Order: sequence, then C-alpha cells, then structure tokens
Amino acid sequence: MLVVTCRNKVFNCWELEDMLVPRVRKTVTENPKKLASLIDLVNLPSTLRDFVGQSQISRLGCFMRVWSYIKTNNLQDPFNKNMVNCDAKLKGILLGRSRVELAELPTLIKLHFPKEPK
Repeated sequence: MLVVTCRNKVFNCWELEDMLVPRVRKTVTENPKKLASLIDLVNLPSTLRDFVGQSQISRLGCFMRVWSYIKTNNLQDPFNKNMVNCDAKLKGILLGRSRVELAELPTLIKLHFPKEPK
C-alpha cells in the first residue's frame, strides 16, 4: 500500500486520488505513472535540499513546502494574488527570479527533479 505524509497527516493513495480535482483524477487513473511521479521520493539537489530541509521528498511534498513558505512569509503580491514576490531564499530555487506567477511554480520546481527513464 502506498502511503503519503502531508502536514502530519498520513494518506493512502486512494484518499489522495479522492482529494484531486476531477480533471486531474481522470488523468491519474488513466495513467498511474503520473501519480507515481508526483509522490515518489527522490534525492534532492543541494539547493532544494537546503530549502526543504530533507534529503528526499516527493515533487508534491516539495511543492507543498514551497507553497507553505510563500504563505507563511506573505510573499504573495497583495494586489495581484497570482504573483509571488520572491525573497532571497526563494530566489535560490526559482532560478533567481524576483517575481513568479503561481502557474509557473510547479514547472520551476519540477526542473530540480531528475527526469524519469521511459
């Protein structure tokens, strides 16, 4: 059984699928490798390891840590909630950019993870 820990709560893969929006749930059920790529633990490069504080984490867990950091430090632009104003620590993992759109976050985080063999 596949188990994922998020914010001190443990989910099994079926609970995780139930939490996904319908469009994503359909994609994941048709191709389970997509879900596996989100929740498989991988070794992190040093820049991301310093930010996250762990040597291994899933892509989903990493994104949630980054999002939590953004919310905790009030880095969302108050006038445009779709933009994130990066501080020095966040710039280190987001290619040195000072402002990032929320839609770009998953793509920028994905760059730190190794490509899967086909």
